[in-house]
Amino acid sequence: MSITLGSILSKLEDNDSSEEQQRRPQNIDKYSPGIRVNEEMTESLASMSDMRAALVDSPGAGDGARSCWGARHTLVFMSFLGISCVYAMRVNLSVAIVAMVKSQPKNYTNSSDLSEVCQPPEGYDPSDDENLEGEFEWNEATQGMILGSFFYGYIFTNVLGGWASEHIGGKLVYGLGIVITAILTVLSPLCAKWSSGLFIAIRVLEGAAEGVTFPAAHHLLARWIPMRERARFTAFVYAGCQFGTVVTMPISGWLCDTDFLGGWPSVFYVFGGLGLVWGVAWFLMVFDNPEAHPRISAHEKNYIMETCGTKEGKALPVPLKAIFTTLPFWAIMVVHFGQNWGFFTLLTELPTYLKNIQHFDMKRNGLLSALPYFVMWVVSLLYSQLIDRLYASGKISTVTVRRTSMVIGIYGPMVSLVAMCFVDCNELLAMVVLCLAVGLNGAVYCGYMCSHQDLAPNFAGILMGFTNTVSNIPGFIAPSIIGLIINNNQTLSAWRTVFLIAAAIYLITNTFYLIFISTDTQPWNFPQESFSKDESKKRY
Repeated sequence: MSITLGSILSKLEDNDSSEEQQRRPQNIDKYSPGIRVNEEMTESLASMSDMRAALVDSPGAGDGARSCWGARHTLVFMSFLGISCVYAMRVNLSVAIVAMVKSQPKNYTNSSDLSEVCQPPEGYDPSDDENLEGEFEWNEATQGMILGSFFYGYIFTNVLGGWASEHIGGKLVYGLGIVITAILTVLSPLCAKWSSGLFIAIRVLEGAAEGVTFPAAHHLLARWIPMRERARFTAFVYAGCQFGTVVTMPISGWLCDTDFLGGWPSVFYVFGGLGLVWGVAWFLMVFDNPEAHPRISAHEKNYIMETCGTKEGKALPVPLKAIFTTLPFWAIMVVHFGQNWGFFTLLTELPTYLKNIQHFDMKRNGLLSALPYFVMWVVSLLYSQLIDRLYASGKISTVTVRRTSMVIGIYGPMVSLVAMCFVDCNELLAMVVLCLAVGLNGAVYCGYMCSHQDLAPNFAGILMGFTNTVSNIPGFIAPSIIGLIINNNQTLSAWRTVFLIAAAIYLITNTFYLIFISTDTQPWNFPQESFSKDESKKRY
């Protein structure tokens, strides 16, 4: 299988690499009249890459493009913190629900049951595993419904978020999405105590508010980040997913184990409050595009405007027919679905697995649940730096960057999930494999997450809205299916089924992406321009 896949990828990369080398200079001239890349300026800017980590301007550097910190860096950093808040308010329930729910007694009476259950470690106190002080008596199926309810609202606002970003600006859409989610998060404990139905409703509304954030972020990145910086900065922004998770899970576990603000309710108060604080800073510091920024230097502004490939002004008409007849767009949508199935499977269910199978207590559960996402965060940052340097040196093409990233970021976790079927009750080995399964996934931010901007920077937010809508269907389907599989059946064989389903979906969807993806800017990126029939055929 590996030899066949390797030969396929090799042929595809050889063809696409040669085609891209021929097309790269022409794409900008053909599809973006009036936009030209100044090669000498681009080369002179290459030396910036080692300086951007600094937090203050270098002495005497008056131009934003030559300084250590420009307006686009502020946008990227604030977007990163925003995504961190988004995930903090999304995943806090995964840990809090363990403390919220009163454990059901476990009764294994026959040998087959005993062979499928991990024995507690020496000195283990059953009361640590059975949370008899939980306020709610929800079974696994109900918990799965509650964990998935967020995504019922989430899928309905993604396209709206992309459309709204095009018409009223990504700053307002992104900011309001997070601030409204923060307000609803603070109200969550009250709703949960009132009724499970009201709690589900508030989670649905939180999902609807958060649904606009990723399309809005993509819209802003397409207008602020030049192509040569796109992989690195896109990876940094979306590394907020892992940073938010890494910070939230252990803190949530600790908060649930204390009496601060009532224990588990404090998880919602703390992270909801942080989202509100972030909102104030966002609206003061960020602007929709370089032209609207009052403090950006002329040099940085010109650099961004000349190299982003977007047009400002009146919102362009969305070429829906062209979009949905473009095969590379479908490649993104398919792999986005598969990526989220595996990601959400672990994100929402990992604390439950560690508690019921490996018998980790609350504090240890929160910390170890966060460890794989810490590894993913580090991998995404280091990998994006490496791949960005290789691309800037001209050693690899854009399409090779995308495909290599997806081989590492999807097939790596796929193999790891299969390996999870064989770790049984070895908790150390289980954590190592889980760290690989989640950690290697960090490479995808240099893969399909950049593809929307590759195909059509003018419609990056809209494209993200479409693919993110479909891709978040697993957000409520996966927890529901998993809940049915493990309901009154917390056994090793049940969890093997969970892992194998995710691995199979990874395999099918990523293979489709690798075969059909393209990195060429599509003709419909500028729908008001006239194209010949021959050019139109290049949509694949």
